[in-house]
Amino acid sequence: MIYEFLGRSPQFDETVFVAPSADIIGDVVLGEESSVWFNATVRGDVNFIRIGDRTNIQDNACVHVMHKTGPTVIGNDVTIGHNAMVHGCTVGDRVLIGIHATVLDEAVIESDVIVAAGSLVPPGKRLESGYMYMGSPVKQVRKLSDEEIASIRGYATNYVSYIRAYQRRDTYEVNPWYDVGDVGSAGDKSAAPSRDGS
Repeated sequence: MIYEFLGRSPQFDETVFVAPSADIIGDVVLGEESSVWFNATVRGDVNFIRIGDRTNIQDNACVHVMHKTGPTVIGNDVTIGHNAMVHGCTVGDRVLIGIHATVLDEAVIESDVIVAAGSLVPPGKRLESGYMYMGSPVKQVRKLSDEEIASIRGYATNYVSYIRAYQRRDTYEVNPWYDVGDVGSAGDKSAAPSRDGS
């Protein structure tokens, strides 16, 4: 649900997908083609939250803020995995925050970073661009390849296509995201989207 809090309401346009069981509260702005999935919470009550374009907040994730001192700012093409916790921090563009990862107060994640599933980014930690981080607390594991950096944008692009399907802006005769062996090749017209013209 969408909740007003003390005169401030979430702001987003028609390209954004908010699942019926997701909750968005207060001073929250979502960029174009972003999405908040089932049972996720984005709570901008005691500070503000800004989320960029094509960013997806996956099922059961929570985005919150610090009382008075710490907004949460998330960039473009970010994937926040299922059950992740993102709290009072700054996340750059093209970041993957893995399933069950936690990012705490005043942490800064620069652009083009992968935070592995289950990892803990402690308060005030800065993660340098171009690396994978893993562990509790996180440690820099290795430099990302060009392919891995490109894949971060790819995850965001995938979620934009899911939005369009959930909003019925694109329709398919068969589910195009199943294994190719189950639904036919990518060249099969039945797996191509029928668009509404937008």
